[in-house]
Amino acid sequence: MSFFTGSIEIQMLCWSVVLGLAQLVIATTLATKDQGLAYNIGPRDSAPPPVTRLTARFERAFSNFRQTFVYFAVAVLVVTALDKSSPASALGAQIYFWSRLAYVPAYAAGITGLRTALWAASIFGLATVLLAAAE
Repeated sequence: MSFFTGSIEIQMLCWSVVLGLAQLVIATTLATKDQGLAYNIGPRDSAPPPVTRLTARFERAFSNFRQTFVYFAVAVLVVTALDKSSPASALGAQIYFWSRLAYVPAYAAGITGLRTALWAASIFGLATVLLAAAE
């Protein structure tokens, strides 16, 4: 796919979009399984039926991804627009993507401490990309 043939930063941005879409599908599929199709296709005027612990974890992992993704996307686009791509920005983008990917099963499994460490790694990767724009 030519969509995935740009710089490493752009490739990691594209793969991060795929990761976000996968998380969306997983979280909504599990929620529909737990809450029922009638609720999820309806107007949702009433309080939602409960979801399982696993579904709630996937929903929270996806929510957390959305909170960081916009900053990562902007950082990559700024580095690209300013033509400031470097080995450091490429590594930062890879750290962001791979830690966000590992974050999903770590959160789903409830591994204490690992989720936070992976989140911190993703923020480090994001900051590394952004700092490349300042150089």
